[in-house]
Amino acid sequence: MDSKNVVRRESGVRKYQSRSFLQRYHQWRLLRRLGAFGAGVFVEQDVSVWRHPERVRLGNNVILKEGVRICPAHENAEIEIGDWTTVGYQTYLFATSQISIGKNCLIAPFCYFVDANHGIRRGQIIREQPMSAAPIAVADDVWIGVGAVVLKGVSIGEGAVVSAGAVVSSDVPDYAIVSGSPAKVVGERMEGRS
Repeated sequence: MDSKNVVRRESGVRKYQSRSFLQRYHQWRLLRRLGAFGAGVFVEQDVSVWRHPERVRLGNNVILKEGVRICPAHENAEIEIGDWTTVGYQTYLFATSQISIGKNCLIAPFCYFVDANHGIRRGQIIREQPMSAAPIAVADDVWIGVGAVVLKGVSIGEGAVVSAGAVVSSDVPDYAIVSGSPAKVVGERMEGRS
């Protein structure tokens, strides 16, 4: 693509927030159940927090788009989302241990974060086997593309980019661009380039 044909535009995600009475009421009902939330948080309709909402903390100016599901599945699980992070439509966060998302992150629609997995030993029914869990940590300024899956025990470094549809099952270095299933490093963010 010829760079002179590229049109640069500001994101409309914050510009076009609908602040109807119904949206404000839904947001009030949800936020009052959380462990903590900062100023300027915006929650669209049909966002749910299941099981242990008191174990969820949202930073300042977090946006949760329609259909987001957040579930601390265990009484000691924690989910924390940092300042100025946007979580896209129909994204799911399930924590048995901990999911920590940094500041200024962009999480596209239809992403899935899960920090636990079932045992799969042969000779025993899977649903009866013990689960294993390990924290997920996403650093600041990370962009996670549409439909990405982030699995248990993963750390995603500062400034990293996870491409659409990637399955992240191992750590991602700072400023790396990863793609595929399983996700592999395919590039690096460079200064002065978009």
